[in-house]
Amino acid sequence: MPSCPLRSGSTIFTRRSCYSQGVNYAQLLFPDFSLILIGYLICRFTPLNRAVWAQVEQLVYFLFFPVLLFHSILKSPLDLSAASNLVGAGWALGLGGIAMAYSVPYWPGLKGHVAARQHAASAQIAFRFNSFIGLALAERLTGPPGLLVIALLIGISVPLMNIGAVWPMARHAKRGFLGELLRNPLIIGTASGLAANLAGLSIPNWAEPTVTRIGGASLTLGLMAAGAGLQLAALNHAKLLGLAVLLIRHLLMPLWALALCLMFGLNQVQATILLMFSALPTASSCYVLAARMGYDGAYVAALVTLSTLLGMLSLPLALGVLRAFV
Repeated sequence: MPSCPLRSGSTIFTRRSCYSQGVNYAQLLFPDFSLILIGYLICRFTPLNRAVWAQVEQLVYFLFFPVLLFHSILKSPLDLSAASNLVGAGWALGLGGIAMAYSVPYWPGLKGHVAARQHAASAQIAFRFNSFIGLALAERLTGPPGLLVIALLIGISVPLMNIGAVWPMARHAKRGFLGELLRNPLIIGTASGLAANLAGLSIPNWAEPTVTRIGGASLTLGLMAAGAGLQLAALNHAKLLGLAVLLIRHLLMPLWALALCLMFGLNQVQATILLMFSALPTASSCYVLAARMGYDGAYVAALVTLSTLLGMLSLPLALGVLRAFV
């Protein structure tokens, strides 16, 4: 495999060392999947049943996840003007994913066979992303420069992705779309984090440990709550729909990201992170959002689990095979 340097500070990594030696994708994704499994087992075989986990879901969704997003965006300096190409590519990636997800009911073989409510809840699987895995992997791939790139992508993508996720569910539930957005704690956390970052604000040192621990707890509890709501039989509710949204998430999105890297002329660090970003498993909070808005949470949770497994294939595809063409 030809050498293609990636700079991280004063260190130069070759593509061979980055992809064949530096990252073990299965080990990176296994903790998330194991937490989902633990949540499933605890809910099914202990007194900590669904009544308990329903309260945990609310805590994670309304407090822990927003705090994590706010903190992740605030603690990394953002310079939008210096990364205009990356911003453009990130928005194009998100818009392309949303468009593909919305188009699924019109695909050959699926037209007329996709339930509108089921599609409204599961469309988000195709374009949302697991930012926790993304932050960890970006640091391993390119160090501090990669963390800055992923922080910017998260900052510009979360509002767009949440709008894309909320709109079809709000429409089919006959709820006010704007009201749902304004009440969406993930959008509130992201927007306030971006505003505070661009205003040059920071969290006081005395509050940093508390905020960090709240954000860390959101990952564990969010994934366990997804497992607690998991019913594998729920995959039978809409097999073709699930296959379509997972195909978008783990194959079409990386291919679209490759095209965007070439179109926008991204540098090596930016291209590496965008490709990684495009191949991430879907967001664990997809289940929380669907359940809180009255949709089939068990089906969405099953898709989240499958997406976490498929990430073990799509990440090596994006970073090994597709990265060679940039």
